[in-house]
Amino acid sequence: MRNSNKDYLWLIFFLIIFINGFEAGGYQASLLSIGESYDLSTTSKGIFASIELFATMLAPLFLGAWADRNSKLKCIRILLFIQLFFSALVLLVTSRIIFALGIFFLGLTTSALQFISIAALAEVYPNSSKRKIGFMTSMYAFGAFIAPLIVSAYLKMGFGWRTLFLLLTITSTIALIGLLRSADGTREKIDNIDIDDATTGTFILGAILLLCIIMCIYVGYENGFAFFIDTLFAEELGSGIGKYALSIFWIIMIPSRVMAGYLGKYSHKILTGAIISIPVITIIISRLNTDIPVLLLCIPLGFACGAIYPSVLNIAMPLAGNHKATATGMITTATGIGGVVFTALTGIIGDRWGLRTAILILSAFFAISLISVLLLKQYSHNTEST
Repeated sequence: MRNSNKDYLWLIFFLIIFINGFEAGGYQASLLSIGESYDLSTTSKGIFASIELFATMLAPLFLGAWADRNSKLKCIRILLFIQLFFSALVLLVTSRIIFALGIFFLGLTTSALQFISIAALAEVYPNSSKRKIGFMTSMYAFGAFIAPLIVSAYLKMGFGWRTLFLLLTITSTIALIGLLRSADGTREKIDNIDIDDATTGTFILGAILLLCIIMCIYVGYENGFAFFIDTLFAEELGSGIGKYALSIFWIIMIPSRVMAGYLGKYSHKILTGAIISIPVITIIISRLNTDIPVLLLCIPLGFACGAIYPSVLNIAMPLAGNHKATATGMITTATGIGGVVFTALTGIIGDRWGLRTAILILSAFFAISLISVLLLKQYSHNTEST
């Protein structure tokens, strides 16, 4: 165990997740500009966005077991280098094919970096991982929140959407340097009171699969909403405040995820409440025709969405045994499937019946999530305190 007084590895993990959120939010905020640059229809934008999400689905299939067999920090270093290379490639090369290739590999590496970093955090900090997971996932939300504001600012200043990839190149370099200076090793002793959270026991496949279903539907909805909210405001509400709505949607996830981390023993109840709230709020949004009320409803919607990710992870860790990277990899694969299918579906339905109808249809899938979370009760004694 290393001296925690000199430990900053958790900050590097936080930075990696922040970069992932920044990339996601920045890409979502840039999609309208990218679509104009390449003359894409709404359907084409949905498919274009799905390239990256498809890669996020593939990464865990190949890399989860690899990370469990090897040093997770070494795996993260390799992936950061690949991310850095393709960020620079997209920045410097203007070919549409190269752009698609770069986006694919960025999706691959950000996906792998996310689930391996979460698994590494749980192993390195066995006592404080629940609280740190709340903060860690909030870093994703913070990155996704700040990215649309920065994108909006530099677009107004006359810089192109490729500026996003310059910023990704810089931040990935900082994270890689920090990680190269960090050594392997657990930073905390395992306390007896936290033995359930630090378990290296049985991998409970049924529970992990139920969590995968929940995350698939949630991320599918989140991406469908986030990728097209700017377009919805511009085309259906006649408003230019879509990027601000996107930022509000993400920033409110920060306190939500921190709260979910601190209240980890209530993860099952928090998850149930969030799954019920999202479709209810979406129904209200679908019936509105003015921009400000929709903007305001992004607050409770983002708060409900924000609670899902840390709650799922806090439930999953004790159920993963000594295969945490495999479990987080399975969950990340499910998020990729949801992102690919539902983002493309949003574009197709949006072209035919409008984006408000498309988002409403997406929210209907939370009925399946509710069934899944109710079935999870049979495993709840492993994840919540009585």
